[in-house]
Amino acid sequence: MGYLSDIEIAQSTKLSPIDEVASSLGIEESYIEPYGKYKAKIDIGLLRQMSDKPDGRLILVTAMTPTPAGEGKTTTTVGLGDALRMIGKKSVIALREPSLGPVFGVKGGAAGGGYAQVVPMEDINLHFTGDFHAIGAANNLLAAMLDNHIYQGNELDIDPKSVTWRRCVDMNDRQLRNVVDGLGGLGNGVPREDGFDITVASEIMAVFCLASDITDLKKRLSSIIVAYTYDKRPVTAGDIKAAGAMAALLKDALKPNLVQTLEHTPAFVHGGPFANIAHGCNSILATRMALKLGDYCVTEAGFGADLGAEKFLDIKCRVSGLKPDAVVVVATVRALKMHGGLSKNELDKEDMNALKAGLPNLLRHVENMTKVYGLNAVVAINRFPTDTERELKLVEAECAKLGVKAVLSEVWGKGGAGGVRLAEEVVRICEKESDLSFSYELDASIAEKLEAIAKRVYHADGVELTQTARRQAARLTELGFDRLPICVAKTQYSFSDDPKLLGAPDGFKITVRSLKVSAGAGFIVALTGDVLTMPGLPKMPAAEKINVDENGVISGLF
Repeated sequence: MGYLSDIEIAQSTKLSPIDEVASSLGIEESYIEPYGKYKAKIDIGLLRQMSDKPDGRLILVTAMTPTPAGEGKTTTTVGLGDALRMIGKKSVIALREPSLGPVFGVKGGAAGGGYAQVVPMEDINLHFTGDFHAIGAANNLLAAMLDNHIYQGNELDIDPKSVTWRRCVDMNDRQLRNVVDGLGGLGNGVPREDGFDITVASEIMAVFCLASDITDLKKRLSSIIVAYTYDKRPVTAGDIKAAGAMAALLKDALKPNLVQTLEHTPAFVHGGPFANIAHGCNSILATRMALKLGDYCVTEAGFGADLGAEKFLDIKCRVSGLKPDAVVVVATVRALKMHGGLSKNELDKEDMNALKAGLPNLLRHVENMTKVYGLNAVVAINRFPTDTERELKLVEAECAKLGVKAVLSEVWGKGGAGGVRLAEEVVRICEKESDLSFSYELDASIAEKLEAIAKRVYHADGVELTQTARRQAARLTELGFDRLPICVAKTQYSFSDDPKLLGAPDGFKITVRSLKVSAGAGFIVALTGDVLTMPGLPKMPAAEKINVDENGVISGLF
């Protein structure tokens, strides 16, 4: 008997009307803005109304370094939320929205999997409530107003060669990485080199996810640097007078989206910056709302803990004042064996040597959470049918040496019931004292902060800045941006900046090829290795298998 696909499971589940989901959280009808039967936006005025209410416990779900074998971070997040409800805890989930790039590319959707999904998964993975379109429109409005300013006389004396603001589209489209526009004569604008980023890499996305309210949103939008003048002064979106109109495009998108799991646990799905090229966390507004409405908020950070969790802690927690009460590090035996040297088609057989060779990857992530950041952690082993008892026992034993429990999670096949043991361990460690530390201090120099992340989180020997990056660091320091946090854009497949260095490599250095300030978001982006801000589609895109029938039923999503 074959397994049902994720979309078949989702489509066979009877959903609760969204007003009932909201009502289960005590949300008054006046704050609910339905988007059909099973989705709603929640007015952020609710946060003001609940300002005196204490926060629930914050649980951060992160993972080992990802592999093609899959780790199941979102699946674990959803299943843990369901499991907490199953043991009598009022839990609320806070997730990122999926980008169309991975949905149509190689990774597929991001709504969980098996019997641990947020639904309606088709809507969430496709257009949802239109947030990403609004973010793209705001990004491209700023680009249009910037180029129009240059065309209409350039009162601000902008050097067209210094324009840093790029257009965006929420699609993997390598053809748009580098373009020349403004061609066709004087009436069509000023010719210049340009390019596109994927929407989830836009600074607007980061601003959107870090803003505390509409006033903060407008302030952050105004601060975005889009270009420099001929005498090297920064030009902002505020100088272009674009911030008000951009905020108008984003005002409805800023309201968190409420959906549910297959087991009707409430879930906020809102915002979605990539973790390898952006800061990788859902919106602060959604997280705060979940904390006010539930006793436990289960949220996730993108990719491995060296990327998503590092940025969640060093950027999002700094901005918001949040602190996780527990960290769940997700791992699979299959992925560990890939880090131990096996190929994807060799993972179904027991191989203790490969597992032993791959385990240091997981253990390094765990130690980062407990020793670098000072947080309470548990390892969730996302179990596959091919895992053997000897393999599972080895993972448990090695984690125990670090004083961390490894718990089997079977939420993919069993839903919340498969995560009860994990939920019980999370509740237990939430009661333990912890004191969040950051991996660097804000008053350190740009180079010192990069060095701290590289050595303490990646376990590198240090950082090498290219001549371009050194020049940019000096200029950013001169402009007063050197006290901002750092957002490292790095491959997700390795602790290093080389995706081929698997496991827990050492003896390497991180090469920073360029630096740029995201003044609206409030951090400096460090580009390393060959990481791209506009991905491309694979040879066989997932889009080739997606279809819709005459009744509007979608197939092929996963």
